[in-house]
Amino acid sequence: MYAVIETGGKQLRVEEGQTIYVEKLEVEAGAEVVIDKVVAYSNGSIKVGTPYVDGAKVTCKVEKQGKAKKIVIYKYKAKKGSSHRKQGHRQPYTKLVVEKIEA
Repeated sequence: MYAVIETGGKQLRVEEGQTIYVEKLEVEAGAEVVIDKVVAYSNGSIKVGTPYVDGAKVTCKVEKQGKAKKIVIYKYKAKKGSSHRKQGHRQPYTKLVVEKIEA
């Protein structure tokens, strides 16, 4: 059994017991999150929502909040002398463990 969920502007295919990383959610570690934006799910046969499947939800447990590795952005224009720009950031994420898929 699997489901396709939407969170953080992205769609993810998840199964029970799977660990996923999503855009940061405003919840503390150890809490439970219910994602009701289920685009599709399959339990032998596939059901696709328009845009979401009615009554379907995915229950996840928050394992931790964190930041990803630093991403370095370096901009450079050739033959322009002093046109160098270095910038970077660490993207925050939430680590979730999928506990149950209900449909």
